[in-house]
Amino acid sequence: MADEQTTNGDGPVAGLGRVVIVVPTYNEAANLAWIVGRTRRAQPGVDVLVVDDNSPDGTGTVADELAAADSQVHVLHRTAKGGLGAAYVAGFGWALRAGYDVIGEMDADGSHQPEQLHRLLEALGTADLVIGSRWVPGGSVVNWPRRREALSRGGNLYVRLLLGIDVRDATAGFRVFRREALEKIDLASVRSTGYVFQTDLVTRCLRAGLVVREVPIEFIERVHGDSKMSGQVAVESLKRITQWGLRERWDRWAR
Repeated sequence: MADEQTTNGDGPVAGLGRVVIVVPTYNEAANLAWIVGRTRRAQPGVDVLVVDDNSPDGTGTVADELAAADSQVHVLHRTAKGGLGAAYVAGFGWALRAGYDVIGEMDADGSHQPEQLHRLLEALGTADLVIGSRWVPGGSVVNWPRRREALSRGGNLYVRLLLGIDVRDATAGFRVFRREALEKIDLASVRSTGYVFQTDLVTRCLRAGLVVREVPIEFIERVHGDSKMSGQVAVESLKRITQWGLRERWDRWAR
């Protein structure tokens, strides 16, 4: 169940400064106004940046209309579908140049509940990156088939074992970063364009000595539109993770 909490004043949480949530979109016209409206109501002090990959269903137009009606909603139009990671890198770069102190990420389909965003922001008081996690105590998923849950849990276990990181939900896409964390991990060098981007960034943060925390969230399967995640996408992500893990182990042995 979504938390009924909003925060006002100088920033959504005292001491965090300017906050923006980056929402990448591709064919999310049916969801965008709904999720942006929920975000603005739940966290009036938080801005929203929609990064649209030239959606053929008119999502970009919806985003422009929302921005025209609300000065805290912004839109970044990309010319083609370039992958989730590429959209986030573009959005993070925009937010850093605009001077935001905290930069977050959230799906446009409602699977991440804006009403729970305050959990992540509050935890950022003692962290550089906070992840809204499905697989820590208190976290949960709604309307997922057992096969998909097993795939996600198994994939995250594989990531922990192969990469040697102590994160239960390294593939999660509900996150907030301090700007210093994104500056330290060198976004310009990120080459992950798909869903493996999430694992890439949390691994970079840990390798850089940054503090990563996980807080429990309730993840809800989308109601409208089609999921961008498929078995093929998951397999490709695991292939990339395997390559990273084996290369790192080889480098350690060589040293």
